[in-house]
Amino acid sequence: MKRSSATSQAAVTRLARAVSILGHPMLVMPLAAWLATRNRHADAATASPVLAAIAALGLLVLAYSASRVRGGHWQHVDASAPGERRGLNVFLLGLFVLAAALAAWLSGHSPITIALLLAAAVILLALLTAAWCKLSLHVAFACFAIFVPGNLAVAAGMAILAIAVAWSRRVLGRHDRRDILVGALAGIVAGILFQTL
Repeated sequence: MKRSSATSQAAVTRLARAVSILGHPMLVMPLAAWLATRNRHADAATASPVLAAIAALGLLVLAYSASRVRGGHWQHVDASAPGERRGLNVFLLGLFVLAAALAAWLSGHSPITIALLLAAAVILLALLTAAWCKLSLHVAFACFAIFVPGNLAVAAGMAILAIAVAWSRRVLGRHDRRDILVGALAGIVAGILFQTL
């Protein structure tokens, strides 16, 4: 019986890890952007630069995280320790502010500019609330992604993904309930603002 329970727990942990990886903000937000461009019937000439920019941001974050691990500053690219998270969030804030400024310069008041500014605001909130909670960026961006595509069926699918991501982060012990709720609230507010701005 004990062995069966351990096997079941290991399977749940593997599933949670897979959901957490699939629900990573650098996968969820590009997917939401791609779905939004498809929903708006944008041509490839419009969609490609947006997706390339998001992919470039993701690669920069991955390169930064990998360099921190290789340099011995972090234990894991997940940046779970408080000092690691602060460093990552400061880097992300700067990156998203610069990306939003570049997007504004190139395309003015566009959806990508607004999304980048709101992403920066979520990161800033994570920094400002760090003494009180470890805001789940996975959950925040999964909830934000619900509002990006502009299609009810896709939004429902994204909402299911956001719930699964919240579950996975809890099962993996990355966040407590407060971290997940604050992350969800931040993402929902960002998503509503994205729809209204």
